[in-house]
Amino acid sequence: MAGFDVLNSSSTVLCMHGGKANLTKINPRVKVMGAPTYTAPCPVVVAGCAFPPPPAANGPCVSATISMGAVRVKSMGMPVVVGNPGAFSAAVTVTSGTPLQYIAVPTRVKAM
Repeated sequence: MAGFDVLNSSSTVLCMHGGKANLTKINPRVKVMGAPTYTAPCPVVVAGCAFPPPPAANGPCVSATISMGAVRVKSMGMPVVVGNPGAFSAAVTVTSGTPLQYIAVPTRVKAM
């Protein structure tokens, strides 16, 4: 089946440097495998990024925004956030400018 996996609160999203990305816009009305989903645009807070700060580099990753979601699947008028394991998101982190990576997402529900 074509499409992307719908992210829920049990999904694992990381920055490129191993920091845990916590999506903050929880959607309690739609659940996937018993956990609430997210709707776009979704602010993200990154914690534990190992990218060094200036002057060594331009890190650490602090935040991002997932601005795009599913085209055809909406909840409360907003698109649900989707992704595929191992893929990079369209969200770019603040300060380092690198994308977020989806590591583990539920695979029972797909959306386009």
